[in-house]
Amino acid sequence: MMFAATSEADFEARFVALLGEAATAAPVAEVVREIIARVRRFGDAAVIDLTNEFDRVNFGLPDMRIAPEEIAGAAASIDGELRAALGLAAARIEAFHRLQLPRDVQTTDAAGATLGLRWGPIDAVGIYVPGGKASYPSSVLMNAIPAKVAGVARIAMCVPAPDGVLNPLVLAAASLAGVTEIYRIGGAQAIAALAYGTPMIPKVDKIMGPGNAFVAEAKRQVFGTVGIDAIAGPSNVLIIADAANDPAHVALDLLAQAEHDEDAQAILITDDTAFASAVAQEVARALETLPRGRIAGTSWERHGAVLVVRDLDEAAALANRIAPEHLQLMVADAAPVFPKLRHAGAIFIGANCPEAIGDYVAGPNHVLPTEGTARFASGLSVFDFLKRTTWVSLGDEALGMIGPAAVTLAEAEGLTAHARSVGVRLGG
Repeated sequence: MMFAATSEADFEARFVALLGEAATAAPVAEVVREIIARVRRFGDAAVIDLTNEFDRVNFGLPDMRIAPEEIAGAAASIDGELRAALGLAAARIEAFHRLQLPRDVQTTDAAGATLGLRWGPIDAVGIYVPGGKASYPSSVLMNAIPAKVAGVARIAMCVPAPDGVLNPLVLAAASLAGVTEIYRIGGAQAIAALAYGTPMIPKVDKIMGPGNAFVAEAKRQVFGTVGIDAIAGPSNVLIIADAANDPAHVALDLLAQAEHDEDAQAILITDDTAFASAVAQEVARALETLPRGRIAGTSWERHGAVLVVRDLDEAAALANRIAPEHLQLMVADAAPVFPKLRHAGAIFIGANCPEAIGDYVAGPNHVLPTEGTARFASGLSVFDFLKRTTWVSLGDEALGMIGPAAVTLAEAEGLTAHARSVGVRLGG
């Protein structure tokens, strides 16, 4: 864990090294390329063989798609408290994403040209849901509900079942989100099946959802054939906190991110050295009690940081360089600091708003840009499931007003057919 102050002479070098600590992807490109080629050539047979090999199961083709009664049974098996929690999360996610739905645009300008922009949903979307170490029903809701709100007609979900085990909460969340097309497959073979299609799995237009290094590389390789959301890297949180906070609370907020996996990163920035030390001590204490303490401890030791700054302006400047996936702003007066935070996937304001609330029930999406990509990217939203189409309609008068300029520009570019296709309508 890095403990440093901006007043130290070597701070800049250490900070730059901290920013470069993102986990290096395993060299899996060639393996993934071969898996994709097998699926494209042999279809469902390849998917089944690869699934049996990697997930240690003995599935046949009839087992690939999860039956409606199995989905219904899983949904019915969860207890009332969990069902209520999923329902609350789903309702809040849907409500927030409905607010994002854009309106079509139509205008007639001074030349008499009628111009418009219309929004429409993607036809078919594939959602990848991790299994095994990272099996999160919340991710099902966060991916599927915005797609439903956008009007996507077909949502196909793939979830691996290592050793034949599926988390019933994942199926329950899918049922709650209205997803009925679910396949018991994962890895690069699932991405290939979604992208290129098999006799069992019709191809989709866009693939969403996180996964391991093989899934991420498969998404990279199929991009262009289909759209993808992003290539997700390790998760991270940045907390800007002053000494008015409880160090134990901040320590748990840091570890809530660190317990995801060993490559996750949690960083605290504060303007109080004593508070910084107190939080570091509380992290060590909390690690002794966490069931995932080994994972969180490894993350904290390898990638964690406590940074002491001179003031909150300096904190905001460092935050913008980090461009975190999640940012908690826990200061007495957030109003002057908040506008200065330009780059973050999501911001959580105040002592009572830990990032974990955003993972489940706040409403905004928890699928966010990682590894500093918040500098240019945004979190998942309804817009990721929509397309824009512009349209133009011209009458004789409008064509007469703007057409000659098009002819002039086309001729200047040496595109004679362009010029003539407009000119012939102008009587030229």
